[in-house]
Amino acid sequence: MEETYKDRTSLVKGAKDIAKEVKRQAVKKVNKAVDKAQDGYIQRSYNRFQDEEDDDDYYVQGGNYGVEVNDDEGSSEATEGHDEDDEIYEGEYQGIPNMGQGKDGMVALGQPMHDEYKDRHELETERKADEEELAQQYELIIQECGHGRFQWALFFVLGMALMADGVEVFVVGFVLPSAETDMCIPNSGSGWLGSIVYLGMMVGAFFWGGLADKVGRRQSLLICMSVNGFFAFLSSFVQGYGFFLFCRLFSGFGIGGAVPTVFSYFSEVLAREKRGEHLSWLCMFWMIGGIYASAMAWAIIPHYGWSFSMGSAYQFHSWRVFVIVCALPCVSSVVALTFMPESPRFLLEVGKHDEAWMILKQIHDTNMRARGQPEKVFTVNRIKTPKQIDELIEIESDTGTWYRRCFVRIRTELYGIWLTFMRCFNYPVKDNTIKLTAVWFTLSFGYYGLSVWFPDVIKHLQSDEYASRVKHFRNEEVSHFVFNFTLENQIHSNGEYINDRFIMMKFKSVTFEDSLFKNCVFEDITSLNTYFRNCTFMNTTFYNTDLEQYKFVDSELINCTFFHIRTGCQISFDDDYSAYWIYFVNFLGTLAVLPGNIVSALLMDRIGRLTMLGGSMVLSGISCFFLWFGTSESMMIGMLCLYNGLTISAWNSLDVITVELYPTDRRATGFGFLNALCKAAAVLGNLIFGSLVGITKAIPILLASTVLVCGGLVGLRLPDTRTQVLM
Repeated sequence: MEETYKDRTSLVKGAKDIAKEVKRQAVKKVNKAVDKAQDGYIQRSYNRFQDEEDDDDYYVQGGNYGVEVNDDEGSSEATEGHDEDDEIYEGEYQGIPNMGQGKDGMVALGQPMHDEYKDRHELETERKADEEELAQQYELIIQECGHGRFQWALFFVLGMALMADGVEVFVVGFVLPSAETDMCIPNSGSGWLGSIVYLGMMVGAFFWGGLADKVGRRQSLLICMSVNGFFAFLSSFVQGYGFFLFCRLFSGFGIGGAVPTVFSYFSEVLAREKRGEHLSWLCMFWMIGGIYASAMAWAIIPHYGWSFSMGSAYQFHSWRVFVIVCALPCVSSVVALTFMPESPRFLLEVGKHDEAWMILKQIHDTNMRARGQPEKVFTVNRIKTPKQIDELIEIESDTGTWYRRCFVRIRTELYGIWLTFMRCFNYPVKDNTIKLTAVWFTLSFGYYGLSVWFPDVIKHLQSDEYASRVKHFRNEEVSHFVFNFTLENQIHSNGEYINDRFIMMKFKSVTFEDSLFKNCVFEDITSLNTYFRNCTFMNTTFYNTDLEQYKFVDSELINCTFFHIRTGCQISFDDDYSAYWIYFVNFLGTLAVLPGNIVSALLMDRIGRLTMLGGSMVLSGISCFFLWFGTSESMMIGMLCLYNGLTISAWNSLDVITVELYPTDRRATGFGFLNALCKAAAVLGNLIFGSLVGITKAIPILLASTVLVCGGLVGLRLPDTRTQVLM
């Protein structure tokens, strides 16, 4: 009897186990069938989707368990969108709602498991699979849309933004000498102007790049370019050096987002076979920005007559006009961006299927009309969208104050940007991020370290030549004489000037040492780099001069009077051709980039990104090393042109590789981080090169050559992205 009971118990237990296994297998088969029906539309030709007939009915036999899957019941217009031709273009099969779900949380038969019953790892796995599927499908969609009028229109709009970034870099070097003189900046504070702009660009690149992955490429680019344009215009009118630094800081903060956002934006509307070439053509706008800045500086800044003043407190000189003109590319890009759509690849990444589909259809129709094929129909009806993983966000209650809610929102967005940035160091992009960090740092350190401070190198060479032509006058005794001509590049020592008149004169780089001025008159005097060292003035009158107290070094003034002294620094380029020469040199250096741009664009997809990156950096390092042997201005200029022409190919290939190595959800963030690192390396290079340019040129040039060669060797270790789709 007891054995019969045990057998009966075992039989019941076995039957229950069999029923559970059958139930589990049935749910698995139904879910597979649903996924198959959902994903069956992905075909390379992207023909219009037809209603599929489901030939298989799934029945579960066992005990009281039995469910039949009915496709007709599962299709509902609540989960589908229709266009004007009643064609399905959005929606996914969601399964059959079933009220028979168990109380223990088990999923009803025939219905996919809801997200709330899945852990985060499962959701992320599903999202990763969806992203891989979307990457392949999106590449085919872009190929169907073709390359035409839309891409070229976006090319010029984004090119203006990239041009504004190039202008911002060159403005610093061109404005620095004039701003130093105009605002009486001491030598100890002259380096702050160059460093503060790069500091703003560094922070801006990281912030706007991260924001582009949160709110969209177009929106982020519009805001950052608007910030740059506003503060660039404002900086041309301010007078104080501190406020001027503040404006240039925020101007750099705004333009910092241009490069990471522009390349992320444009790469997402290009097919694989077009991406390398056309991103390289886009890089040419940075060169155009440098040429534009050089030409405008050459044409505007040396013209001192292009200025006005309102008393001695407000001075508006020609270099301020130059700052306004350099803001025009930024303003043009902001206006043009208002007519462009958001990146459809970004919209699909965040689950906005409808908007992405409409933009892709707009791209297709625009290109087809330009080709003379308006009748060609956009055949894509449904696009895969990755599974969206909701994040818990702390939102202040309605009773909170507005500034508290604003603070919470900003804190949340910044935290989201930080989380996206940390994902750049997760597998499988961690190794690529580390290698890209080394390449970006070495390339920017070598390039900016030599290029941004190159005007100072020319200025130093000219100063040495100028100092070698100085004239010395010793033990002069002049009395009852009227000086009414220009004195330039002279040193007067141990002289005596009795009852002399200095009227309507210009002193340029003149120094008086250990001299006596008695009963003299200085009237309508303009001075530049002029000082009186250890001199004595007795019964002397100064009227309408710019001879302020700091120009009298260790001098004694006895019974002297001052009338209408002009305060502030005086700037003048009259008969000074060195300014023209500096701008012309930069113009030639920037123009030398053109051949490198053309070569890199034509060969980017032929020889590969890695070959071009490594080869260009190694050759640039070699050419940079030969700058060590430059002993004349002409030789230095020639080597600089060669160096710039070789380096641009490395920049272009590095931009393309960076875009292609990061997935869409962190592409702009990763690019922004690397671009911020680039600006940090530029500041470091400026400080090192600037401190050594007047002492020796061997150390900084040798250092730049070494880091470029090492960076090129690291770049060769990156994966080749020529044949892969955008992930």
